[in-house]
Amino acid sequence: MILIYVAAFTHRAILSRAELRRFQDRQTHQSAGTSRLGTRADFDFSLWSENRVAAYEHSLAEHIDPPLAVLRISKVHLEVPVLEGTDDLILNRGVGHIAGTVHPGEDGNIGIAGHRDGFFRALKDVGPGDTVQLATLSRVDTYIVDRIVLVRPDDVSVLQPRSVSSLTLVTCYPFYYVGSAPERYIVQASKVGRDWPNQHAETVLEQTATTGQR
Repeated sequence: MILIYVAAFTHRAILSRAELRRFQDRQTHQSAGTSRLGTRADFDFSLWSENRVAAYEHSLAEHIDPPLAVLRISKVHLEVPVLEGTDDLILNRGVGHIAGTVHPGEDGNIGIAGHRDGFFRALKDVGPGDTVQLATLSRVDTYIVDRIVLVRPDDVSVLQPRSVSSLTLVTCYPFYYVGSAPERYIVQASKVGRDWPNQHAETVLEQTATTGQR
């Protein structure tokens, strides 16, 4: 079993680097002369359920569009691509931008969803005051967690615009619930400071890609 786990982990790391390299290639085409981009992943796969690991492996055979951004929460060693949409394929492969919310890099409330037994299980260890970074092709925006709340699945009020530009992370709750989880766990963070220049965004993304993610 140990050998099987090690082989699966290595396979994920190699293919994950390739996935985020696509993000780098998009930036290279848009900004001639800039450095290569990617991400470094030291994500703790021990948090994942076996079923979610299997779903992720299966998703690698499917084509998806390049990532919109990279989400980083250093406290919990999370570094994951943000893809467009929230269907099963997208959420098995990364985390997904929620339709109807502003896109990464724009001002407003950016909604991002992830599975509670996959990438976003790490949210259970995130608390107020923690830093979240969202790196797009041209910038890195920094957010500070200021609100954690539980809501019903049909309550979309948390995705409405707030008084400041925000990031809203959504996953199911309880984290270890068997079956269809009855609530949604919401982590909201407010944007702080000024946007980092493009060269700093490149540095963060380059650091995240050297060992792969997922």
